[in-house]
Amino acid sequence: MEINLKGKVALVTGATGDLGRVMVRTLASCGADVIIHYIRKTDKAAELTEEVLSMGQKAMAVQADITSQPSITTMRNLLMQENMMPDIVVANAVSSYTWTSVLEQSADDFISQFQSNVMQSVYLSKAFIPNMIEKKAGKYIAINTECAILSDPYSSAYASAKRGLDGLMRVLAKEVGEHQITVNQIAPGWTISDRDRQGETPDQLPYINRVPMKRRGTDQEIANVVAFLASDLSSFIHGAFIPVNGGLALPGI
Repeated sequence: MEINLKGKVALVTGATGDLGRVMVRTLASCGADVIIHYIRKTDKAAELTEEVLSMGQKAMAVQADITSQPSITTMRNLLMQENMMPDIVVANAVSSYTWTSVLEQSADDFISQFQSNVMQSVYLSKAFIPNMIEKKAGKYIAINTECAILSDPYSSAYASAKRGLDGLMRVLAKEVGEHQITVNQIAPGWTISDRDRQGETPDQLPYINRVPMKRRGTDQEIANVVAFLASDLSSFIHGAFIPVNGGLALPGI
């Protein structure tokens, strides 16, 4: 048994980021053609495009603002012209900000997180799910976070936006399931990426000591779950919130 995505087109938002790059490579290694979304990192998007092409898959880099519906609509129109409408959408992009207490966090940070988490998936759904409905097939995968469960101090803007994303995905799953479109979420923990491998990691022990498996997960472990949910092997998994965090944060039943 293998993950086979041949003949499928996958869109990964935030594809030039730490997790996004590995998702792109993994999906391509499974046979998918990949749309590489980016906002500022033009050079990295070009490098990643060449890497996917060298693997024998089609690749297309597209710049768009995931917090803007007109920008995402423009991206959809371009993909339609290029016959690259996605069968798989991975909503991975998120804006960054400095964490602080609820009392000190600016209102703009809460708005920014809501825009980049909740509204991103609203706009992506409006842009790409109608095409999936026509084909009666599709995969929508949203990247959530263990922070939505943990609700740790200083995470208020991020955690509340991701909780909003969870509510949106639960409703979307109930609305589009009849069209054989699966909607699922992956909730990574604090994940090891190239940034860590280059020595930019702060003290990990306080976090690791809380994780039942006593280690941090890797970017590849997150990408593996993305590939699984993108494949037919997950054909009856729908509306799931899947933690990939070594057991630190577990959803209730």
